[in-house]
Amino acid sequence: QVALVESGGGSVQAGGSLRLSCAASASTITFTLSNYCMGWFRQAPGREREFVSSIGTNQITKYADSVKGRFTISRDNAKRTLYLQMNSLTPEDTAMYYCAAHAVYCPLGTYNYLGQGTQVTVSS
Repeated sequence: QVALVESGGGSVQAGGSLRLSCAASASTITFTLSNYCMGWFRQAPGREREFVSSIGTNQITKYADSVKGRFTISRDNAKRTLYLQMNSLTPEDTAMYYCAAHAVYCPLGTYNYLGQGTQVTVSS
């Protein structure tokens, strides 16, 4: 079982930046973050959860069109931490942001594990 804890959310004005972090842990001492695809999802009120970005075990990154050029995903396997640098934020980025992990590969659908989320609010 993998536990994911997000942090770094908050309130910011349009045009501002935030960096989200996701700390991963597991009960097994053999847990290695590098064996997992990591991703970020978000869900705004009244809308379905949507994919934001992912980074595979091979460091290949993917982004939703809506965040390309503004968000950067990265990982530090030694620290067991995933990051999402968000720049040029707009009110449309307001949502609960969730960290996700999936063993070995990056799925098109549901990930194995999902965090509790961190709220990002962007005001105009």
